[in-house]
Amino acid sequence: MKMMIFGIIGLLFSVGMLAPSFAHTTVHVEQYEIEAGWGIEPPIVGIRNDLVFKITEPGETEGTHKGVSSVFKSTDATVMFGGAAKKIEINSDPRPGYYFSSIIPTKTGSYIVELKGEIHETPIDIKIPVEDVEPTAILDFPPTSSEGTADISALKNAISSLQQDVSKLESGETSVQSDGGSSYDFAIFGLSIAAAAIILSIIALIKRK
Repeated sequence: MKMMIFGIIGLLFSVGMLAPSFAHTTVHVEQYEIEAGWGIEPPIVGIRNDLVFKITEPGETEGTHKGVSSVFKSTDATVMFGGAAKKIEINSDPRPGYYFSSIIPTKTGSYIVELKGEIHETPIDIKIPVEDVEPTAILDFPPTSSEGTADISALKNAISSLQQDVSKLESGETSVQSDGGSSYDFAIFGLSIAAAAIILSIIALIKRK
């Protein structure tokens, strides 16, 4: 019996963990409850998204709600960012009371949706803030900045190691067996190849940036 109870509790927790969490804003206009937000959260700049709306009114049974149909036949919706504003076309979801408008947010920051008109003869003139649009860095992996920093650090270490090898060779700290100068020439040739490889790596890094 205990195992069954724990199993049910675990199932409830797992369902709760899988359920999406929406940072939507809800306002009331007389008997109507209006919820607005983004279809995909967090909203990311440059990525297509939807502004979504859920509009309900009290149902026939106390404590219940039902969707309101045909809201945007007499209500205009405008999305605002800073001093810019754009009237948006609202589409009806198959579910009563649900609506959406596709949009690609082009700047990070705060957006506001204005609804103006009437809902079944009830005047409406409200502004609803929605969740801030985030930069793409919130989804980037691996972060481009850290990758570039790691590459530069590796190149610096390689150059430093090459400089130390050359200094040791010139000072005689690193001995080279003499056989008519061929060993010395070979050592210099090897260091030259290493230097060339580092230069090519730097060029590739610059082009990638």
